[in-house]
Amino acid sequence: MDETANPAEVRDRMWKKMAKSPFVMVSRIGATDHALPMTAQLDEDVEGKFWFYTSKDNRIAPGGPAMVHFASKDHVVFACIKGNLVEEADPAIIDKYWSNTVEAWFEGGRNDPNLLMLRFELEDAEIWEGDESLTGKFKMLTGQTIKPQEAGRHVETAL
Repeated sequence: MDETANPAEVRDRMWKKMAKSPFVMVSRIGATDHALPMTAQLDEDVEGKFWFYTSKDNRIAPGGPAMVHFASKDHVVFACIKGNLVEEADPAIIDKYWSNTVEAWFEGGRNDPNLLMLRFELEDAEIWEGDESLTGKFKMLTGQTIKPQEAGRHVETAL
């Protein structure tokens, strides 16, 4: 871990980047299946969890311990988030995040019998944040050696 990094600041930047592009790769810990792309349903007023709409026959449908991998659109923030996938049974939550985009994935719409919402209960994460300074970019462009302390920030943090 980068001793100079402020975990709260790095964590906040990760959430801001995820809000702009909530596309992640999800896999169940211990399963032999590859990770698959999903769209995280984030809520700035809710800490410690986010949601996925999926189908009952999806490889992550059984739930349980899982990993979510995130790379920001600008390739500055990378995160590996550990947590637990649990079926979300609250109809109010399912309705809260429902949208036309989500509906496009379900032939029966909100009442599709194959619809499943999973809540991802976050435990912890490793977050890497690249150096966006002019010096860092200059060194990259010119092939100069980048010392480990100049590479950016890395934190391990509870979520």
